Amino acid sequence: MKVLVIGAGNMGLAYADAIAQSDLLRTGDMLIYDKDSEKLKELKKIKHFSVQEDLALCTPEADIIFLAVKPFHAEDLYDELRPHIQEDQIIISIMAGVSIGAMQGGMGLKKVVRAMPNLPAQVGKGLTTFTAAPEVSRLELSTVESILDTTGRSIKLDNENDIDASTGISGSGPAYVFYFMQSMLEAALKMGFSEYDSKVLVSATFDGAIELFKKHKLSPESWMQKVASKGGTTQAALDSMEDNNVKERIQEAAFAAFNRAVELGKENA
Repeated sequence: MKVLVIGAGNMGLAYADAIAQSDLLRTGDMLIYDKDSEKLKELKKIKHFSVQEDLALCTPEADIIFLAVKPFHAEDLYDELRPHIQEDQIIISIMAGVSIGAMQGGMGLKKVVRAMPNLPAQVGKGLTTFTAAPEVSRLELSTVESILDTTGRSIKLDNENDIDASTGISGSGPAYVFYFMQSMLEAALKMGFSEYDSKVLVSATFDGAIELFKKHKLSPESWMQKVASKGGTTQAALDSMEDNNVKERIQEAAFAAFNRAVELGKENA
């Protein structure tokens, strides 16, 4: 099996690197292509990549083609790929908001998988949601899932609306966490802690809370109740968040990302 990753940005490179270093492919079967000549020079320094400079030549070689470009490049990419695509090839796309139907029509093939990864894929802790056209067989889906799992975990969803919804939770979600972390870091600095101590205080707190949540069946609300005591410091913080409708604002932010994903789909239809 040969996999071609088109686009060596943050996410494309994360997948290419993880797939190449997995046991799914033989040496030389991870093909990677990017239009940027300077980026190609850097890619050639990575031994486990077979760096490609001609899309017309490498496209027919691949069994699976991974599209990791920005959505506004989609139409130009379709034009380049269409003459060289074969109907038995599988497309995996992480282009936000670009529908399966748009890709099928643009490239003239049926086996298309639409996926939504998130940034922790760069450290093997990613979550990728995906859904597929009915023409992708169950066996092929198993292969796709194995590929996506190289960067962490994957979840198959029923339809594309669910992919848009997952964008608002897991796709954009790391940014919400970083927003909260940044707020806590700034509070720690204002309290007089050094930058180093502030970073340790915040990062260790997040690490510990996540481990507790993962290893037990308690809900986040139950954990809040365990930490907080009536009239105590934690309850004062939680009361402040409730008074300022922080929960509602976070939910509104997630829906804003979801709605924007739907809008992008219409723009790229």
